[in-house]
Amino acid sequence: MLTRRQTVSILISVAYGNIQAQNEKYAGPVPPKKDIPYLLLADKLVATEMVTASQSSEKNEDIFVVPGETSPARTPLAEPIFLLSAERLTPANLGLFRFEVTGGKRQITISKKKGKGPRAYHTSVRALAPNLFRIEAAEYLDIGEYSLSPEGENTAFCFTVF
Repeated sequence: MLTRRQTVSILISVAYGNIQAQNEKYAGPVPPKKDIPYLLLADKLVATEMVTASQSSEKNEDIFVVPGETSPARTPLAEPIFLLSAERLTPANLGLFRFEVTGGKRQITISKKKGKGPRAYHTSVRALAPNLFRIEAAEYLDIGEYSLSPEGENTAFCFTVF
């Protein structure tokens, strides 16, 4: 059984350790360009492919198309990690979606009907330093083509899981 003095001493040590952990500075790689998510592969950063998706509407659907069958930004990780040096982008507003590859292009079809549309994958966002964020896929991604896209924009930050 711990004495009151021992218990207080342990609590002070734990609190001091938590304060020290919060004051640690991030020492890993930093993206060279602002507002572009970079895949983190060990200590190397790979810029995602930034493109503007063309949009068309058919019946009850909006179709967003990106040229090419695959992205040059590639990761073997089923739960990719991204670093973002944010200036204009809000990391929490980035949606993670899977492309369908058809006819030499990547596309996402969004239904205008409630409850229908592409599945958005869960992500987690953690601040590493002021305006520096770590974004992680919070679930496994199958092999394929994906995009991190800011809400309400046609910008797509594309990558491939292989």
